[in-house]
Amino acid sequence: MDITAPETWGSAIYLWIVPIVLGDAIFPPIPSEMVVITGGALAADGHANFWLILFLAALASWLGDMAVFILFKRRISHVLDRWSWGRRLHRGIHEAIAKAGRSSTYGAIIGARFIPGGRLATSSAAGIANVSVRGFSLCAGLGAVLWAVWQVGLGYFTGSTTKLPFWASSLIGVAVGLVIGVMVGLIVTRRRGSSSPVDEPYNADEPGDVPQPE
Repeated sequence: MDITAPETWGSAIYLWIVPIVLGDAIFPPIPSEMVVITGGALAADGHANFWLILFLAALASWLGDMAVFILFKRRISHVLDRWSWGRRLHRGIHEAIAKAGRSSTYGAIIGARFIPGGRLATSSAAGIANVSVRGFSLCAGLGAVLWAVWQVGLGYFTGSTTKLPFWASSLIGVAVGLVIGVMVGLIVTRRRGSSSPVDEPYNADEPGDVPQPE
C-alpha cells in the first residue's frame, strides 16, 4: 500500500477527521489541523468530497468544545484526578488557560480556536465562568464552522494552486496555518499579559486533592 497515493487516503480521511478533531479539543498536540487540511488538499485533487470534509470537521470541532465546556460547567473535571494521567491532563488544561488567557466572552469562544491551545483554554474557561449552554453552543458552532472553512479552504487552496501531490500541499498548508496561528497567538498573549489566574484551585500532584467550585 502506497501511503503517498491519494487513493489510499480518499476514503480513510473521513474516518480520521472526527476522532482526531474531537481529541484535539482536550489534548491540543493532536494534529487535527493537519488532518483537516489534508482533507482539503484531497478534495482539490478530486479524491474527497469538499462539503463532507467541511461538515465532519465542523461537527467534530463543535462536539469537542461542548464536551470540554460541560466537563467544567458541571464541575465533573475532578474525575480526571482519579488517575495519574488524568491529573497530568488536568494540569495541562490549567496551563493552557494560563497561556492562552481565560476570557469567556463570546468573541473569544468564536475566535480563540485559531490560536494554539486557544480552543481548550476558552472552552474550559467558559465552563468555569458558567457561561450559558445556549450561548456557548451557538458561539462554538459558529466558531467551528469558521475554523473548518479556514482549514479545509487552506488545504483546498494550496492543493489547487501548487498542483503538487496532496501530501506536499498539506504540508504547505499546515506551515502557513501554523505561522499565522503563532503570530495571532503572540499578539493575543501580549495584549492579555502573561498572568491568567484560574478560579478552580487544585493540586494535580495530590491524588486526593479534587478541584472544588467556588
